Amino acid sequence: MSQSASPRPTACLALADGTVFYGNGFGATGQTVAELCFNTAMTGYQEIMTDPSYAGQIVTFTFPHIGNVGVTPDDDETADPVAAGMVVKWDPTAPSNWRATAPLTDWLTRRGRIAIGGVDTRRLTRAIRQQGVPHVTLAHDPEGNFDIAALVAAARAFPGLEGVDLARDVTCAQSYRWDEMRWSWPEGYLRQTEARHRVVAVDYGAKRNILRCLASAGCEVTVLPATATAEDVLAHAPDGVFLSNGPGDPAATGDYAVPMIREVMDRDLPVFGICLGHQMLALALGAQTIKMNHGHHGANHPVKDLETGKVEITSMNHGFAVDGQSLPAGVTETHVSLFDGSNCGIRVAGRPVYSVQYHPEASPGPQDSYYLFERFAADMAARKAARAG
Repeated sequence: MSQSASPRPTACLALADGTVFYGNGFGATGQTVAELCFNTAMTGYQEIMTDPSYAGQIVTFTFPHIGNVGVTPDDDETADPVAAGMVVKWDPTAPSNWRATAPLTDWLTRRGRIAIGGVDTRRLTRAIRQQGVPHVTLAHDPEGNFDIAALVAAARAFPGLEGVDLARDVTCAQSYRWDEMRWSWPEGYLRQTEARHRVVAVDYGAKRNILRCLASAGCEVTVLPATATAEDVLAHAPDGVFLSNGPGDPAATGDYAVPMIREVMDRDLPVFGICLGHQMLALALGAQTIKMNHGHHGANHPVKDLETGKVEITSMNHGFAVDGQSLPAGVTETHVSLFDGSNCGIRVAGRPVYSVQYHPEASPGPQDSYYLFERFAADMAARKAARAG
């Protein structure tokens, strides 16, 4: 008695070294070429896919249950997904959550993002850890027709992210005001109506929840494009300047961001940076950045505050890092990763200028790091009080 043939795979992931993973395609059809990373978070796949810091990357999720809570517009960190695609262990199931407005598969299809399920993500993650982030081609064809040689060649031709400024691609086209605060039960997102501080947020790829945290800390937020000059920033008479997260090589973005940051710092304003903003601040202060082997991507990264001894559980998403050995005199390393000792925070001695590599707005702890937004607000209040006195 003959056996029926196994169904043909409808998606494949081709690595530049010639390794190919087959699986079940969902979401959009076609193909995309990008850098491949892995993320260890157990929740937040929609926030991850819409985080602008993932521009130029395909995300492998190490947690197998991706898609089981569906999607909701409330969880978008920007208007559309920015990550190029996703790789998962198990195919998404029908959503089971009262907040869901659509299945993940439909959302990806509408937003033009390719995904593959049925992949041995443990094997793939081990390869990334051992060999570094590979360049890959992800293809989805419902008929299962793949030109593997062409897919591998496309992956090999991908130039990578080193030396690439991606902030220009994901930043806002023009300035805007932000007054939406953090989500709370049962009201949802409330509006900031009693702001005490004027903040200019420079958008290198800002997540909405960072802006919400600033608003919740009492800030009236004006968001400016990544290419804003110091004159543009100072024209808003800010009480403080925020440098946002974002994608790409910080050294490339620094070509235009560093001169602006240095001039703003000359005005003795409080400055607070997160992720790429942290790296931009470090470069402006004279430090250097380096490309990491496989980066930090997840919601379970322990970081030690060297000034207090406190350990925070943080959310991270970065493939580049500040070289802690390159920090100049007068700049203190304030936080380090307990996974590998890499730099996760800096502070300028005697000045309200500081930044962190991780994402304090992402609530992995869940509230371990909110104090940073409160510190920023307190520094702006102290500066205004000193000037008034």
